[in-house]
Amino acid sequence: MTSTTAAVATTGQGRMPRQIPYIIGNEACERFSFYGMRNILTPFLIGSLLLYAPEAERAGIAKDVFHTFVIGVYFFPLLGGWLSDRFFGKYNTVLWFSLVYCAGHACLAMFEGNRNGFYTGLFLIALGSGGIKPLVVSFVGDQFDQSNKARAKIVFDAFYWTINFGSFFASLLMPIFLRQYGAAVAFGIPGILMFIATVIFWTGRKQYVRVPPAPSNPDSFLNVSISALRARQAGQGRPGLVVASTGVALAVGMLLCWAIKPSWWPENFEFVITACLALGALIVFGGIGTSMQLERARGSHPDVAVEGVRAVLRILIVFALVTPFWSLFDQKASTWILQGNEMRVPHEAWWWPSWLVKEPAQMQALNPLLVMLIIPFNNIVLYPALRRMGFEPTALKRMGWGIAFSGLAWIGAGAIQLHIDSGASTSLAWQTWPYLLLTFGEVLVSATALEFAYSQASHAMKGVIMAFWYLSVTFGNLWVLLTNAAVRNDTVISHIASTGLSENAFLMFFFAGFAFLAAAAFALYARTYPMQDNYRSAA
Repeated sequence: MTSTTAAVATTGQGRMPRQIPYIIGNEACERFSFYGMRNILTPFLIGSLLLYAPEAERAGIAKDVFHTFVIGVYFFPLLGGWLSDRFFGKYNTVLWFSLVYCAGHACLAMFEGNRNGFYTGLFLIALGSGGIKPLVVSFVGDQFDQSNKARAKIVFDAFYWTINFGSFFASLLMPIFLRQYGAAVAFGIPGILMFIATVIFWTGRKQYVRVPPAPSNPDSFLNVSISALRARQAGQGRPGLVVASTGVALAVGMLLCWAIKPSWWPENFEFVITACLALGALIVFGGIGTSMQLERARGSHPDVAVEGVRAVLRILIVFALVTPFWSLFDQKASTWILQGNEMRVPHEAWWWPSWLVKEPAQMQALNPLLVMLIIPFNNIVLYPALRRMGFEPTALKRMGWGIAFSGLAWIGAGAIQLHIDSGASTSLAWQTWPYLLLTFGEVLVSATALEFAYSQASHAMKGVIMAFWYLSVTFGNLWVLLTNAAVRNDTVISHIASTGLSENAFLMFFFAGFAFLAAAAFALYARTYPMQDNYRSAA
């Protein structure tokens, strides 16, 4: 009996697959390693690695480095998803990228004082973490079929809960280790946890359901799209091809501008910003062009393949509308830490855990702690109560409200910044409220999206569609880099000054408005989105 057959046979009618604990254990350790290094990255950069720069510029440079790193983490899922779906399968791809991941952690620990070595480590972690990111979630989904798919929601929630279990202890402990034992220890511990994660994943190798890579498919998303764009119809032009070609021309033009740097090209548009904008142009214009001519692919490809492409294009619109959420969420590890550094740690308060929480960066531990509380609260109390009231909290409704709650969180952060700017002593405890609102939004968006993205993708594209979901985080962080580049422009700086707000306060309210606008657009689109069910058939 093969490992796949054995795993399916033991699943049983409605039973939990016994291989799930290996994946959950792997994820807990991997998330500790990732958040352990990520949540001390900004303080380390400002306090150690960027000492060569003028003090006034270190915060801006640190934000650029941090969000560039996050862009890489969520860009490389494209590579991992493609290798998995077309060549090596999810298990092998996860295992190999995990070894790259371990090497990156080793570089951080060994090259704490060497910028080139340290940035090499960040690149390897981005490559390794990004490479496995779209696969682990879909690998969980592969362990289920129609007979026990009801269990999948429980596991997806448990999966997300476990992510935050590891993140909580990493966020709480790593700033202390950085302060007391130095960067080598603080970055070395996450590396050890990543090695343990790899061993746990390998240990379960004989239990997993391993869905093989999809064979070369003449009716793939790309092939159907190309057929649609190339097809001619008597008496009609090819407007979709023109639109798609415009996207290619824009992408090439932007990369050329980055290379030759004409005088009118924005000075702050470095390679990462330019490459992300070029990729965005390809996706947006290519998707619009394909949609305009998609019906022309019928006859050259089966109707089911054409409808599959249409479904993917609809999913990509959902993903695009979520990108503003990530521009707010990921700044809790950069902008909110910098805000916390301007605040007073309330050691004098009897209720403040001074024996444990000593650094502003440790406030990030609130996020995973609240996630672990909010997920069961939502499932046990909130969602049943809403159903009794006649309101069904569908996946898309939850995601739309989650974006709106992130905007409320940034209204709170902006109010705190106004208090700081007034010169008044401001307690770090006030950041609890923005964290609460942002975390509630995160649970509604991110935990829900794990289930949504898997269920909406066809078998042949589950890894790739998950990669596109994570790519939405890349574009979310691109908005942050673009904003940071804009506020270095004299005209923008003058406009902000005319509002009477500080730069930090202005940007916080700006991002809040960005989220509210995105939530409204998301709600309008969700009203017409047709949900799919793409779990495997029961064995």
